[in-house]
Amino acid sequence: MFFASFLIGLREGLEAALIIGILLAYVGKLGRDDVKQKIWLGVWIAVGLSLALGALFTFGRYGLSFTAQEVIGGSMSLLAVAMVTWMVFWMMNTGSKLKDELQTGVDRALLIGSGWAIFWLAFVSVAREGIETTLMLWGWAGNLVAAAGAVVGILIAVGIGYLFNRGMLRINLRVFFAWTGTFLIIVSAGVLAYGIHDLQEAAVLPGPFSGSPITPTNFRTGEVLTGFTDSPFWAAAYPFGWAFNLEHVIEPSGMLAAFLKGTVGFVPLMSWLEVTLWALYLAIVFPFFIRQVIRARKEASDRAKGGKSRAHQTPTPPSDRRSDALETADAQQGEI
Repeated sequence: MFFASFLIGLREGLEAALIIGILLAYVGKLGRDDVKQKIWLGVWIAVGLSLALGALFTFGRYGLSFTAQEVIGGSMSLLAVAMVTWMVFWMMNTGSKLKDELQTGVDRALLIGSGWAIFWLAFVSVAREGIETTLMLWGWAGNLVAAAGAVVGILIAVGIGYLFNRGMLRINLRVFFAWTGTFLIIVSAGVLAYGIHDLQEAAVLPGPFSGSPITPTNFRTGEVLTGFTDSPFWAAAYPFGWAFNLEHVIEPSGMLAAFLKGTVGFVPLMSWLEVTLWALYLAIVFPFFIRQVIRARKEASDRAKGGKSRAHQTPTPPSDRRSDALETADAQQGEI
């Protein structure tokens, strides 16, 4: 789970770092260094809110009944899937406009005069990433390895963001966000399966835990049907019985099981409803994602050709390294 949580922290942290870098660079260019402290105040309060939510989700559930814990956990997992899926596609569709939108927001905020509107702009931008990370890691609450991975990913993202915004580092954000977006979709499918499992355990959704008459059982032994082999009436196992049980092959508490759970959402014992919705999510979301990546790559190629043509016609004065880095970040975000 370290690798999965590490990439989640790295991706979300880098998005937040780039946004804050754009805000700080723009207000500096406008000569409004006086509002930078409000940007940082918004950042730190957003970080504090995310940590508080994480603590609430982790420790607050211990005072609840088992059913309440599973209902809340399942609901939060489904919410996380919706938010992250939306964010992946939002970044692809509006990434090229992100800098313009943020600068427009800064201009509008400065017209108000107090600078507190910029505080809210920074707060909302960072809080959104923090809440997404908290919800995505909800299913691994209490797992120190997963927590360590997320912390390391966020710290590295902060370092990369600082170097990138200072013009000391160049990375291809298009490639970075395309690959991490692919990974987040796979992880989201797994989180969706966790959420369905929790809701089945709470008997909110029918499944192997809900009891008669919904649970499909072998009429001779009373055991819940599994896959296609446990009973001559195997078809009855679908859709509310077990899809498979590989606990005799893969140790549920072993390293392989933990790795598969943290990367692709696979656990040795899964219900048909979990497997079906996991597969449907990937079958629906992935084709749209790949199509967006291909289209964005073509648009980026067309923009690059147009930029080279203009560069040959009209030479442009050199800009400072930090502005160049942010311009590159803006362009590359739109190329996902």
